[in-house]
Amino acid sequence: MPPAAPPPLAPTKPKPQHWDIQRAVRKNILALAPYRCARDDYDQGILLDANENALGHALPAANGDSSVTDTSFDDLDLHRYPSPTHYDVKQRLCELRGVPSPHNFFLGVGSDEVIDLLFRIACVPGRDRALVCPPTYGMYSVCAQVNDVEIVKVDLDVEGGKFRPKVDEINRTLSAAAKSDNPIKLIYLCSPGNPTGTLIPLDDVRAILANPDYEGLVVVDEAYIDFASRDKSAVELLVNEGWSNLVIMQTLSKGFGLAAIRLGIAISSPELIQVLNNIKAPYNISTPTASLALRALSPQGLSAFRQNISTLLSNRSYLASALLSLPSIIALPGAGDANFLLAQVAGRDGRPDNARAKEVYTHMAERDRVVVRFRGNEVGCEACLRITVGTRDECERVVERLRELLQ
Repeated sequence: MPPAAPPPLAPTKPKPQHWDIQRAVRKNILALAPYRCARDDYDQGILLDANENALGHALPAANGDSSVTDTSFDDLDLHRYPSPTHYDVKQRLCELRGVPSPHNFFLGVGSDEVIDLLFRIACVPGRDRALVCPPTYGMYSVCAQVNDVEIVKVDLDVEGGKFRPKVDEINRTLSAAAKSDNPIKLIYLCSPGNPTGTLIPLDDVRAILANPDYEGLVVVDEAYIDFASRDKSAVELLVNEGWSNLVIMQTLSKGFGLAAIRLGIAISSPELIQVLNNIKAPYNISTPTASLALRALSPQGLSAFRQNISTLLSNRSYLASALLSLPSIIALPGAGDANFLLAQVAGRDGRPDNARAKEVYTHMAERDRVVVRFRGNEVGCEACLRITVGTRDECERVVERLRELLQ
């Protein structure tokens, strides 16, 4: 038998009181009978139920062959389908994030799968809409277009580089849409923002969650939360305050440095997590991915994780100070709560110069092989380069190249 699932949490009265999952999720999704895969029932014994290859995997043994360089996964029963639930990974995430139950977690193939599935469960194609707050992560709009969902934009308040949601305008937009034939069913808030690097205050999130006219989902994307203060995570709103219309997205790609294993995380009420589990692919998380995640979430892995975060935060402080010492870097817009910084490039007149920033970006990438990201075409990011915090040597190298090019 597969590992026993932890007992489900007792249903709680949703907060806000007007919110009902029956109105937030599409009726055809709620009625869906999920595909039941072989490993949902049994995973031990003579397994002749899933048409697997009983002879095992075909990966060659090393046997002195220099072309065989990695045998680390040879003992993982790769010829068997993986667990459809991965409760062991979810339990370690519970301990890390202070969440009461594995039933609060959904695991996806990167956060991009979570984003796409949320569109599928909440938005009727061609009718419902989603709201985003530019400048923000571009995949929200890409997934919306794939799912034939119109995007409504309410720009962040970018004055002075503060990049804060315009809560009153957002709530007016949500309330107006609720009275129309094209309601808004999703809102994506990126915190810390990408490309802004700025945390959204939890009071702003609360004010949107409490909108009495809004019956959809509020999604807070916390891909970079490990580089900010832990007590600023929206997980607090779910665990301590019980907002059932809230979904928090996290990932092992950034803080844990595991971008290549593609493990994204959604944290929400057990009822909503069950809906996501109902529509995902039967075996969406591979055995190697789960094995590496468990290793990263072990006590030794968490120790290395915390040490790396400390080092990157130190490098971020150095990079911020070094960038501001350059006369042609006139500002670092945003709060710098992520593992990157925005640096605004000035022209010879001391004003933001988009063309110069683009030229510097291209020159460094093509001639110096120092690659940053040009973000000057986004709202509030005129003449901005987004620079990831690297090793100390990498930070020094990018500052050196900028100093030479901007003289």
